[in-house]
Amino acid sequence: MSELKQTFNSTLGKKLIMALTGLFLSLFLIVHLGGNLLLFVNDNGYSFNMYANFLTHFPPIEVIAWLLYITIIVHALYALILTIHNRRSRPVGYAVTPKAPASWSSKNMGLLGSILFLFIVIHMSDFWYKYKYTHSVGFKEYRTNVLTGERTESDFVPENEDFEHAQTFDGDVEIIKVKDIHTKVAQSFAMPVYVILYVIAMGALSFHLLHGFQSAFRTLGWVHRKYLPIIQFVGTWLFAVIIPLGFAAMPIVYYLQSLK
Repeated sequence: MSELKQTFNSTLGKKLIMALTGLFLSLFLIVHLGGNLLLFVNDNGYSFNMYANFLTHFPPIEVIAWLLYITIIVHALYALILTIHNRRSRPVGYAVTPKAPASWSSKNMGLLGSILFLFIVIHMSDFWYKYKYTHSVGFKEYRTNVLTGERTESDFVPENEDFEHAQTFDGDVEIIKVKDIHTKVAQSFAMPVYVILYVIAMGALSFHLLHGFQSAFRTLGWVHRKYLPIIQFVGTWLFAVIIPLGFAAMPIVYYLQSLK
């Protein structure tokens, strides 16, 4: 047990923790993007509101969510610890520049990570916290005819402050009442400042993942010349291009729609 503790207290151990938490967060980004793409479904927010309701009321997902929050904190904390350790170990720059200089993203991981952490705090306080712990998010009532598929929606004001969601039936009509986070998202994305912040954060995410994803595999020793091109391709095109562009498209599209 002491050897295990000593391992994870070492510089290598800290890098292993960074790699493992980073890969877990990378996997989360894929799932999160998939869910957020429901914002583009033209159904008056029904799909996205149902998705948000499921995430916050399904116990296994709640457990995974808290694991995610802990992972974010651990990843950020160990990044700070390693940055401080590296600067103390090398207070003066190298006298000779290496033949293969590090990329811009690898040299600025601290800056990129700080931008992302600030964004996560703002993002979660504006959506997650207000959705779960305040009454600033309204409600929607969706009435769906299960035979024809026709659906109507209207605002709903619950009589009880502790009301969360409800599903009832009136003949062939399914009545669902849920929190309307979709409207909150649309309101936030209608603000230019928030859109700019979001796009900047996604730019930081792109460069952060461009280096971080491949670096995690190197730290874990999961690098073989046969599979290295695959890791580089996935790290570059999926995590550094497609995922950030997918997230950045959401505020841009909603902002443009708010101008109409």
